[in-house]
Order: sequence, then C-alpha cells, then structure tokens
Amino acid sequence: LRESELDAVTIAAAGSGRPFLGICVGMQMLFEGSDESPDEPGLGILGGQVVLLPDTVKRPQMQWNPIRSTAGHPLVEPFDGEWMYFVHSYAVMSSDDTLATCNYGGDMVAIAGRDNIIATQFHPEKSGQAGLGFLRSFVERVPVGATGTKVTS
Repeated sequence: LRESELDAVTIAAAGSGRPFLGICVGMQMLFEGSDESPDEPGLGILGGQVVLLPDTVKRPQMQWNPIRSTAGHPLVEPFDGEWMYFVHSYAVMSSDDTLATCNYGGDMVAIAGRDNIIATQFHPEKSGQAGLGFLRSFVERVPVGATGTKVTS
C-alpha cells in the first residue's frame, strides 16, 4: 500500500466525506497496526489493533457467524443476528469504533466505523441475501458529508 502510495489515496478517500467501505483486509488496514506485520503501522483511521485469532480456535476462520449490533447504528441494526461469512486469521478484538461483534473464541469486531467510514471483517459479497442487503443499505444509508472523518495519519 505504501510502496504504491495508495496509503495517501486511502486516507484522502476516508477523510473526504464520501461513503467509504473496507472489507476484510480492507477493514484491518484501517486500524493502528497488526500482529501480522508488527513493524508496519496501520493507517490509524480507526482505533484498535489487529491480532492473531486465539489458539483455541481453528485458523483461518472460514464459516458463517451471526453478528450482534453493539451501537444501534442505523446501517447495522437491521442486520443484528444475521449470519455473515468470515474468512480470516486476524481480527480486531476491541475498538471504540465497534458497531457490531461476533463470537469466535471470544467477541471480536465484525463491523467498525464512524461517520462516512464503515468496515466489515466478514465478506458481505459472500454472505448471501443478508450480505447483499448490507451492501444495499451501505449505499443508501451511509452519510455523504462535506467534512467526513478527520484523518491525521
């Protein structure tokens, strides 16, 4: 990302006020850092650290899992309890930007975001009708604003 200077493009897009969606690794790169690449900082757009899933679970997680809304966000709330498809070995276990969680060896962030930025650990494009509904809802409900999220990375 940094080699191709796409980090600056990503930061500018996230700070633009236009709807911004990160999926799976696209979500993970928005956080402060990751155990997967400990010497390389994340973009720091969302607060939290990406960590390896616990030894007590199979890695990678490749399965359907229900999500639980935690913040009453209008995009997320209609999908509370819906089963979404996950494929990953790393996850954010805790963040002030959490909008929904799921449980896989403990609670982890399934959806994070603020303002115009939404990020999912699951793959909505692989999550059947619920995932398609989530993508449709993202397009229809995520606010378009003049200021967007203040991004300082």
